[in-house]
Amino acid sequence: MQSRNRIFDDAARVAGGALETLAGMRREIEDMIRHRIDMILSNRDLVTRDEFDAVKEIAVSARAEQQRLEGRIVELEEKIARLTRTSARTARRAGTGRR
Repeated sequence: MQSRNRIFDDAARVAGGALETLAGMRREIEDMIRHRIDMILSNRDLVTRDEFDAVKEIAVSARAEQQRLEGRIVELEEKIARLTRTSARTARRAGTGRR
């Protein structure tokens, strides 16, 4: 019985050691893959998420400002058109009223 327990203990130690070895190999392979992916990505013209979000925020702000300015241009064009029509009417009245 004693020898049987010793065999099971030895088998359990061997299996445990094999599992630890496999887990270590797995971590090492994951690290190698991660390092390789980092190298590939660093050679590309990619930006980080933070950089992308910052530029996106600037673009959204610039678009809002553009829309505000477009609205202001429309207002000013309408004002110029009203003033032009008013000036034309005033000039016609002044020309016909004096004759």
